[in-house]
Amino acid sequence: MKYAFIQANQRSYGVRTMCRMLQVSPSGYYAARGRPASACSQRRVMLTSKIREVHVASRQTYGAPRVHAELLAQGVACCRNTVAKLMHQAQIMPKAIRRFRVTTDSRMTKASPNLVGRKFETQRPNACWLSDITYIRTREGWLYLAAILELYSRAIVGWSMNKTLDSQLAMNALEMAIRRRGTGPQILHSDQGSTYSTAQYREMLAKHAIRQSMSRKGDCWDNAPMESFFHSLKTELVMHCDYKTREEARASLFDYLEVFYNRQRRHSTIKYEAPLVFEASTTA
Repeated sequence: MKYAFIQANQRSYGVRTMCRMLQVSPSGYYAARGRPASACSQRRVMLTSKIREVHVASRQTYGAPRVHAELLAQGVACCRNTVAKLMHQAQIMPKAIRRFRVTTDSRMTKASPNLVGRKFETQRPNACWLSDITYIRTREGWLYLAAILELYSRAIVGWSMNKTLDSQLAMNALEMAIRRRGTGPQILHSDQGSTYSTAQYREMLAKHAIRQSMSRKGDCWDNAPMESFFHSLKTELVMHCDYKTREEARASLFDYLEVFYNRQRRHSTIKYEAPLVFEASTTA
């Protein structure tokens, strides 16, 4: 590794200076340059190249666990610790994390009971869906996104976007989900936001025989998988974009939701499969 460092930086620093700092002899360095790379060294170079390819294909969002899962799926034998070490050495890192605000307004809300109780595992699809709303900054103003997550596969089964935050936004997302799935869930869980408490929204739930569940006030852990999804969306996409218009943001979010997240992105909760791939393989 010392010799590799010297070779990589010899245009910036003198070889003898670096040898002295790293406590190696110049003659040893030049002798090592003349020897062919070892099989182990060649494998590290090959594996680092594969890791970089996977990382780029993931839109630079994967850390070592997901990169490792993708390599195994491609038939590349390696261990997770080796992948993590090589990513660190090559400075291959997932996109950075930034905190973001929530949009919940539970004032004057008549809450429904919490029927989920932080039990975020189901044995079949359509047993429980989670819903929430977040905002996306554009130069034209806010674009609000309502999304519905299938708890079984973690797929986003319904979504809606609008410049206005109201109950219709949440109802449109639910309508899409029911249309796509051909049915509603037994339980639909959300926070205590006022958008989920209107008479129109609750009438829609009753029409499809859906039981409403709500988190306790101010407790984001009661809807943790939904919060986790929005966290991924923000840190992997939104915080790296400067949307000039709402339409530009819509197109970007559509691509993330429908192309990347649902069909390509490996999810740690479902054995590092993509949500729709996992669902297809377990319900066929």
